[in-house]
Amino acid sequence: MMRAVTIEEFGGPDVLTVQDVARPEPLPTEVLVRVHAAGVNPVDWKTRVGHGMAGLQTFPLILGWDVSGVVEEVGFGVTTLAPGDEVYSMPWFPRAAGAYAEYVTAPARQWARKPATLDHVHAAAVPLAALTAWQALVDTARVQAGQRVLITAAAGGVGHFAVQLARHLGAHVIATASAARHPWLKELGAEEVVDYTATPFEQAVEDVDVVIDLVGDGQDRTGTRSIDVLRPGGLLVAVPGGVSPELAQAAGTAGVRVTPFLVEPDGPALATIAGLIDEGQVAVEVEETFPLDQAGTAHTRGEAGRTRGKLVLTVAG
Repeated sequence: MMRAVTIEEFGGPDVLTVQDVARPEPLPTEVLVRVHAAGVNPVDWKTRVGHGMAGLQTFPLILGWDVSGVVEEVGFGVTTLAPGDEVYSMPWFPRAAGAYAEYVTAPARQWARKPATLDHVHAAAVPLAALTAWQALVDTARVQAGQRVLITAAAGGVGHFAVQLARHLGAHVIATASAARHPWLKELGAEEVVDYTATPFEQAVEDVDVVIDLVGDGQDRTGTRSIDVLRPGGLLVAVPGGVSPELAQAAGTAGVRVTPFLVEPDGPALATIAGLIDEGQVAVEVEETFPLDQAGTAHTRGEAGRTRGKLVLTVAG
């Protein structure tokens, strides 16, 4: 058996309860990992209330996709990892991974060795957010040196990785954030930072090659407004919420491109990111940690917004 945070129905933070559940066993090609820390992401609380990845889940559900821990056991056929290896991953996404638990199983090649310079708490803050930034910038937008890249919500979990990775790629990085975050984002590599609370970013930014929109096209229409800052042929990567027919039509009228995006498990990319972290090219920001039995408090903190970097649950010492 193991301890895990489970939910039996969608709802508020109070639906998150610690229960004793059966410990998973690794199938062939899978590894069993003892979880030391689990990252908390917006998709977690969105799924908890019935949005996010809710349509793909069944009850009882163990939330969470970010894991850092130690390999406990390997299934038949695994040759890349061994018991005792320190690893991290974003397994199974968007299917349930069950990261808010003492043990997780997943295919061996969805894992990578955790950055040697990070403890498990900081390593658990990396996978989902950094893979989102990496796959959006490298695989989707194919950002090149010298391009102008705008990143909205740049001080958040995905945003602070996107700033650093875009800088690593040689881009001219423009970020949106509240004024208090500007010095920190400039340290991370942003060359321009716009205080979105004081000035609409489309009035301060122009001639952008790529927009990584981490806000979405909700009430403030960040996605639609992003079209105004793109050069002809530029690309808007709409991370949360995808691309509505209205947004697609607006992009076509303006002569720019727009694409939806969803992150995927990617062990090789995590290995590359670990290398950048160990080389000192990418820093990891953890604002606050919570024990496993305070997952509801962590969700409440995250849903309030304005988090600098990531929130993390501590599971094992």
